[in-house]
Amino acid sequence: MPEPGQLVQLTPLVRRRVAGNASPFTASGTCTYVVGRGAVAVIDPGPEDDAHVEALLADLAGERVSHILVTHTHRDHSPGARLLAARTGAPILGCGPHRAARALAEGELPVLDASADREHDPERILAEGETVSGEGWSLTAVETPGHTMNHLAFAFPQENALFSGDHVMAWSTSIVAPPDGSMRAYMAALERVRDRPETVYWPGHGGPVREPRRFVRALLHHRRQREAAIRGRIEAGDGDIRTIVAALYQGLDPRLTGAAMLSVFAHVEDLVERGLAACDGPPRIEGRYRPGALTA
Repeated sequence: MPEPGQLVQLTPLVRRRVAGNASPFTASGTCTYVVGRGAVAVIDPGPEDDAHVEALLADLAGERVSHILVTHTHRDHSPGARLLAARTGAPILGCGPHRAARALAEGELPVLDASADREHDPERILAEGETVSGEGWSLTAVETPGHTMNHLAFAFPQENALFSGDHVMAWSTSIVAPPDGSMRAYMAALERVRDRPETVYWPGHGGPVREPRRFVRALLHHRRQREAAIRGRIEAGDGDIRTIVAALYQGLDPRLTGAAMLSVFAHVEDLVERGLAACDGPPRIEGRYRPGALTA
């Protein structure tokens, strides 16, 4: 697990400094990447942490930040971009403003508001396939919605690498939490990246993803197994999210119960949309569920 506190040379063109925001949700902290030499791009400057940004600038003394790129608008990734832009004048590029996968259902609470960076306002939003370039490097946007609906990864052809943000991480599966996230969009995005040519992923938290094609196939398999297990619990009579979580996540760190409930809810919401589970009214995390009309 990468440690915060220093700028580490990972490859000839990639360096990484980890922000000091370790938690059960962020591993040892958010990974901020520096791409290039001399005139550099910075990917995901991290949380609103002056000390992290100041340390990064001290590391880059004698170099110039020419571009700031952001994968998605969670507060552990994007607020630092505004601090860095204010210090360097570099433009903020990448993902668009924060947006949800759907509107809140009647009576549904916005439980994820605290994690969303709604102040993010990039100078340029990058769409699928758009590229920014600097001295000896280029980064191409790869749309990977699901964890958030504006999530981007960045392909780095000079080293056959992908900066995968929170879409694919080696240390943990990505949290997909409605209404901000969408399990259907997340699974579709995993399918799209599964056969990409990159040989290493540099994620938003934790260490690199080696053999990413095999790893993404395993992620897809894991999610499908989880979906099947959730369907099994609903068919066995477990009608609410909390009961399903207790059955499937035995020994879970209590601090992660809320995240597990949101992840199960994302699967259940997708099952309802596909007719494999049912509920009265729109899906809600506190709703009651039963087998759907299309359940065999």
